[in-house]
Amino acid sequence: MTQAQPQQCDTPVAADIVFLFNHDSGHQVAHLAGIAGVLALQETARKVVVAFGSEATRAEVAKLLSAEQIAAVHWRSLALPKMLKLLTQGLNKLVPIQRLLRLYYHRAELRKSAAIVSTERTCLTLKRHWSRYPSKDRIPAFVFVPHGSGDRNVTVHPALKDFDQMLVSGQKVQDQFVEAGLAEPEQCRIIGYAKFDILRGRTPETFFANDNPTFLYNPHFDPHMSSWFDYGADILEYFYQNADRFNLIFAPHVMLFFKKVHISPEYRVTRKRPDIDPKYYGAPNIRIDVDSARLFDMSYTLSADVYIGDVSSQVYEFLHRPRACFFIDTHSKAAPDDPAEYDFWNNGPVATSAQELIPMLAGYAAVAAQYRAAQEQRMAYTADQSDPRPASERGAEAIRHFVEGLNTITPA
Repeated sequence: MTQAQPQQCDTPVAADIVFLFNHDSGHQVAHLAGIAGVLALQETARKVVVAFGSEATRAEVAKLLSAEQIAAVHWRSLALPKMLKLLTQGLNKLVPIQRLLRLYYHRAELRKSAAIVSTERTCLTLKRHWSRYPSKDRIPAFVFVPHGSGDRNVTVHPALKDFDQMLVSGQKVQDQFVEAGLAEPEQCRIIGYAKFDILRGRTPETFFANDNPTFLYNPHFDPHMSSWFDYGADILEYFYQNADRFNLIFAPHVMLFFKKVHISPEYRVTRKRPDIDPKYYGAPNIRIDVDSARLFDMSYTLSADVYIGDVSSQVYEFLHRPRACFFIDTHSKAAPDDPAEYDFWNNGPVATSAQELIPMLAGYAAVAAQYRAAQEQRMAYTADQSDPRPASERGAEAIRHFVEGLNTITPA
């Protein structure tokens, strides 16, 4: 594997450690904010910088930090000029053009960093750009903190090999990266699932004025794999017709309703997203949320009794506490007796349509008991809890030790 390697020097360069919050939504913030806050209080030789793409993102980061951490962090806006932002708004609804433009517009300042810490691979476009145009200026080290711990092939995208260090939630993710040739074991540090730190001290909430079981329906946005496009209306209708028995929280991946047309470059699929029938908004047993911070702050995964999903790694956030899970496979061509396409589908029954799923739902209590042992085993493999410290503390320690050994990174 061709990889940029750190070069040692007697006199370290006290360049910034930049935590990159460059997504158009806030759903990745909790995977990284806590680590930045802890490190900002510990680091004395370097500035710890939170680089944010929008004021809304800055607010989401600040919500997860203490007053002391907010004061210790150095805040840096990655905003685009107003005219450039305006000109690209339409295109940004189809492809993440503004995410890329923010990186390139601020690339000179970002290059001065000792390390750039990110939850997504978009930032690697800068590393590739800098490697093609060598100069006397160093290339920062790139540190990856995955925004989730799923089992789809996107987890092991080939581009991830360009990260210099990976802070992973558990042995499972390290094994995935090593087996895919993306990293050597020594490039990985297991820190636990940093997003779980925001659950400390929280208890499940009550969203309905009854004692009926609450189901969480959490479809993904990818038009090739999401159940919403073909079966979402059927699922909502079932709960609408069973208001006296069940509650439903419809809380999709936050990007599903971010745009109307969804493109899956990986599968070469483009589909128009169906809207929600207005009648469901008035149902006393249905809560619809397509854009609030609760979609990614684990309010719903903490509080629901049952999970319905397709390919979102949020199922592992739900399984922080074992409960019944059901899955919809909209795209796999496997025979009925073949192994599940994704390992997280082994946490509950898998249906291939709403018509197949719906008769299963009433048996959720038996499903919870049947799959509990398998869920606990997978969670232990996915989100390490061998160290009693919060994952944010473990992550900050890992970054500090990694950066202490760096002076510069030269192009591969």
